[in-house]
Amino acid sequence: MEGSSKRLRKGAYIAEEDNLLRQCIDKYGEGKWHQVPLRAGLNRCRKSCRLRWLNYLKPSINRGKFNSDEVDLLLRLHKLLGNRWSLIAGRLPGRTANDVKNYRNTH
Repeated sequence: MEGSSKRLRKGAYIAEEDNLLRQCIDKYGEGKWHQVPLRAGLNRCRKSCRLRWLNYLKPSINRGKFNSDEVDLLLRLHKLLGNRWSLIAGRLPGRTANDVKNYRNTH
C-alpha cells in the first residue's frame, strides 16, 4: 500500500470526492495520477482516481443510450477486432472502453 499505514478508502465515491477530483483535474490537468490523490485531498489510490475520471467524470463522456449508428458500428468493429474494447471505443466519440464492453456484454 505504497508504504502508508493509513487504509485507503474503497467502494463507491461520494459527491464530495467527485467534486474534489474535478477541481484537481481542472487545476492541474490530466496525468501524473500518482500525485492526484494527494493534490485533491482524497484517501484513494491513484488507479481509482484515474478510472473514476476516465469512466465517469470526464466532461467529454457520452453517458446516454447508444444510438442505432453507434450500435451498428460497435457490432461491426467487434466482429472485426474482437474484444479490443479500447480500439472500438476510440471509433465511438465520447464512449469509454468500459461503456462499450458493458453494452456489448448486456445486449
